[in-house]
Formats: sequence, C-alpha cells, structure tokens
Amino acid sequence: MIVRAKDIITLMEEEYSLHLAESWDNSGLQIGSSDKKVGRILIALDLDSFVLKQAVEKQVDMIITHHPLFFKPMKNINYASPLGRMIKALVSADITVYSAHTNLDAAERGLNQALAEKLGLIDIEPLYPASRESLFKLVVYVPATHLEDVRIAICTAGAGYIGNYADCSFRVRGTGTFRPGQDTNPFIGKTGQLEEVDEFRLETIIYERDLKQVLNSMHQAHPYEEVAYDLYRLENEGRMFSPGRKGCLVQKISLQDYALRIKDLLGVKSLRIVGDLNSSVKNVAVISGSGASLMNRVITQNIDLLVTGDLKYHEAKDAEAAGLKVIDAGHQGTEAMVVPLLIDYLNPKLASRNLQVELISCTSPDCIKNI
Repeated sequence: MIVRAKDIITLMEEEYSLHLAESWDNSGLQIGSSDKKVGRILIALDLDSFVLKQAVEKQVDMIITHHPLFFKPMKNINYASPLGRMIKALVSADITVYSAHTNLDAAERGLNQALAEKLGLIDIEPLYPASRESLFKLVVYVPATHLEDVRIAICTAGAGYIGNYADCSFRVRGTGTFRPGQDTNPFIGKTGQLEEVDEFRLETIIYERDLKQVLNSMHQAHPYEEVAYDLYRLENEGRMFSPGRKGCLVQKISLQDYALRIKDLLGVKSLRIVGDLNSSVKNVAVISGSGASLMNRVITQNIDLLVTGDLKYHEAKDAEAAGLKVIDAGHQGTEAMVVPLLIDYLNPKLASRNLQVELISCTSPDCIKNI
C-alpha cells in the first residue's frame, strides 16, 4: 500500500488537532507536497543543519518536527541566508516537512502531559482552561437491517465517548418514509413510489476532532444512497485543553532533592533554580519550552513549583516576589522527549492501518553550553 504524507498528517491531526494551536503559531505543513510518497520519516525537535544532514544521509521522505520551520511571513528566499539554504536543500532533496507545535503542547496526550508524567506527578490536570473542544450530537436514521453495522462503524471511528464510557448511543424505532426521484438508485423501493421503512433513529456524541472520520465511516456503512442525518453543535462542555499541566507529588520533597531528580529524569547537565533549596514542594506545574509567560496563571493557584525553560531575569524576580519556586530545565531539556513521544504514538497507529513506514529519531546537540 502506497503511503503519502497526507496519510501521516491525518494520523498526526487525529491526536494533535491544528485547532489547538495558538493564533501566532504556524503548525502544519511547512514545505513540500502532501501527496509525497513516504517510506521513511525522521522525527526531531528542531529542523537545523544537524537534522537536515541526517535526513539527507538517511534518504528520508518526510521530516516531522515540534518547532516549525517558519514562524513569520517571508518576503523572499535568499539562498545566502541560513533559512534560504535550508529551503533550497529540502526542495532539492524532495523532503516534505510537517510541524506540530503548540497544538502538540496542549493536546490531551501531548508533550506537557508526557512531561508531567515523567516528572512523577499524580492527579494531573490542565493548568487552566485555554480552550474546550466542541461536542456534536449526531442523529442518523438507519434501516433496522443495518443498525448494528452503522453503530459499530461510527463508534469505531471515534463517536460515543462520554467521559470514561465508550460506545454510548441511543436508539428508538419508527417508520421512515421517502419517495425516490428521477436519477436515483434507491437501496429500498422504486422510483416515484412512496416507501415506508422500518428504521431506527440512532443518536450519539462526537468530539469535534473526530467529526470528519465519523461522518465518513457513517456514509461508508450506511446502505442508503442519500443518508438522512442531523448534526447539532452542543452547549455541553467538551475536553479542556491547556498549554501546561498541574499535579502533585506523592509526598513532599525538598526543592533541592526534587531538582536533582528532575536533572536525572530529563538527562540535563544543569538547572537554574528560583527559591530556597531547603523548602518543600508538593504541588507542581509544568510548561514545556518557554513557559514563564504563563507564570501569572500559576501564581494565582495553589502551586509550589513551576518547571519550565527559558526563564528570564525579571521573570525570576517576579516569581521570587510571589513566593513561587521555579526550576528552569532549559527549552530543549523540557521538550526533547517529544521525539520518543511521537514515535510511540505513530508506530502503533501505522501498524493498525498496515502502513509500512520507517520512523527515525534524531536529536540535535543542545546549542546552549554550560561551563
């Protein structure tokens, strides 16, 4: 089976929907064609010269990164500039590039969730309600003979989830009527004749991210040429998404001991710390990458410690004044796990769809050195 970049993009956006990305972000296809045939994919945090060299040497067809190649609109492509040379090399090698950035940060099983779990937090929840996913009610009318076929198809595609309950639906029996017109090919009945059919009204819930695939599956499983269905946007609150997580440790620990544990867990050589090393911490927030801009969201809650990266001097002073402890584990230090995260996500997805694609991990050396 031929695999194309758009098949990989579909898998990515099933879990890391682009609607979760911040307005300033540029997640999605960066360069190349979504129709590109793909047999080998390189996954990295950044697309830099080190990653590009690896991609060319390993003859990959696609690169997936966390950080986008483009953040700002370009007025020209100058081959004398580093970015211009990068673009030229990618085009010459016919490599398609795709990025999942802030959408991956905020996703339910995204980077911040992985970071919180890695650092030993329990009772993990979104840091604050940055956005909520829309919910839809699907009502479809199905002949009794095909009720289970349609129900199984839509639930397998993602419909029917309410909290931790799956396959949630409701059905009621009734009589459907229709009169096939000219140029129709009815599954039941004849052109011009009024038909009465034993049908069920089947209802279920769909999350916005699953809407397209559920409707596609419904149409494929339904026997009718024209499927009668209704779709309602609900006022019910769906899943909450946030570019950060909060949770707690199993028991209190000193800031110094927890910092040493974080240093070991993340494999970083040094940390920057705000706060009394002998003080205790239990309630912890994590924001991967540059999270200090959300510090006020942390300060207003009962949180002892923020773990993030790229802390600036005045941000550190603000945290100190507010009594918030901070561990700066570096931008790369808090986000390097995105590579194994994506590989662990994609491999079973590819296998379940019988898509033969090789995934290659690549991690650039940290560009910041501590001496």
